[in-house]
Amino acid sequence: MPSMDDSTRRVRKETRLFYFLIIVLFPLLSVAIVGGYGFFVWFLQMLLGPPGPPN
Repeated sequence: MPSMDDSTRRVRKETRLFYFLIIVLFPLLSVAIVGGYGFFVWFLQMLLGPPGPPN
């Protein structure tokens, strides 16, 4: 049976992991995904031209 010390360590480790995910990882992933999409659209417009009806 795990001791109280092991249980406390596990809870603290999971809490730190949760805060890392919420404060660091999710915001960085959000910025990377939105920035990557913006770069993709910019690159496509550079190759294919801006959107709109043809002249």
